[in-house]
Amino acid sequence: MAIVLTVLTGCSPGRDGDTAQPSNDRPVAGSRMADAADARVGASSVEPASEVPEFPVIPAIVVPQILGVTPAQHALEASLQSILDPMEGITVSPARCSTGGSLINSAGITRLDEQGTLTRNSEEGLFKINADGSGTANFEGGLIQVNADGSGTINGLSAGDGGNSAIIRVQADGSGTYNGPAGLIQLDGKGGGTWNGDKGLITNTGDGGGTWNGPKGLIRVNADGSGTWNGDAGLIVNNGDGTGTIGPPARPVKMPPMPRLPAAGKFPPLQKFAPPGAPCGYLITLNDRVLFDFDKAEIRADAAQLLDTLASALAQVKASHMEVRGHTDAKGEDAYNQGLSERRAQAVQAALRQRGTTQQVEARGFGEREPVAPNELEGKDNPSGRQLNRRVEIFVRT
Repeated sequence: MAIVLTVLTGCSPGRDGDTAQPSNDRPVAGSRMADAADARVGASSVEPASEVPEFPVIPAIVVPQILGVTPAQHALEASLQSILDPMEGITVSPARCSTGGSLINSAGITRLDEQGTLTRNSEEGLFKINADGSGTANFEGGLIQVNADGSGTINGLSAGDGGNSAIIRVQADGSGTYNGPAGLIQLDGKGGGTWNGDKGLITNTGDGGGTWNGPKGLIRVNADGSGTWNGDAGLIVNNGDGTGTIGPPARPVKMPPMPRLPAAGKFPPLQKFAPPGAPCGYLITLNDRVLFDFDKAEIRADAAQLLDTLASALAQVKASHMEVRGHTDAKGEDAYNQGLSERRAQAVQAALRQRGTTQQVEARGFGEREPVAPNELEGKDNPSGRQLNRRVEIFVRT
């Protein structure tokens, strides 16, 4: 289903998916903090930080979008079902365009009527929208109730015979729940939240800490920079003071404190989701990690099956035009990011043409100009946001 991204992040990935330790928290050689760390663990027996396996990034919580999903999108998603993975950033979402035909970058749970007030009984469904923005709608098999304060319920849409339905409950303070194909997602409106889905249980405590119990083991980040990872490499302990251990048997190592997790986001008020522009097609988003190695524009060999599936699905779409759009985060020089985004878009364009995509396919690079998440939060680096911004989009204009 189409995706709205809500913030819950983990350890710091650098540009293009590399996992970088935060330079602001690393003890400087010769400093009091570094000297103290050496003294605590015994400098002569300390392994360098490079010997410590990199902690996995705690994934972002995603809230699937319900409204605005059409039968045509369901058909497209069905063709791509083997590769769609919101945690890896492979999604399909409705696209909207301005009056001039330009794609509008926007996301959210969409309202059914941009005018605000109407009652209509038609083939599309039964709508009753009040002047204050409240109302109900029975739309494509889903029942929606919106209150004037932004709270409401979406008992949402069946996706054909697959039975992909969901229930979303949103409160005026931004708290709420989503229960559907992506699992159970809960946000408390104060920065905390959980996601219990196919990839495990993700928790954000709202104070800079959080956990991920999933395929990579159990990862815990605490607000004071300490944390643990119990996985294939054994138990790794970060004390949060420049020291840690790896084992068993436990061996002392130098280890910079872990970055705090930004607070989880809130569910936006339902009545504010009248999207700008008009429906104009679909946007397929591919996180850069599934296609490219760090700082490279050559498509990874293991992405061949994904591209085969993508080309096969696009061959079934009635489209007037397709555009491959490359994007980067804001790390690095503007000119370099622009060039990298162009080369990556061109690489995907060439790969689709090699696989028989007959529609006109244009390639464009946007560098860091069109982020979908903040690259910084409160003046500090936001690794999870930068990870979301590093992407290739395929705009299918219908």
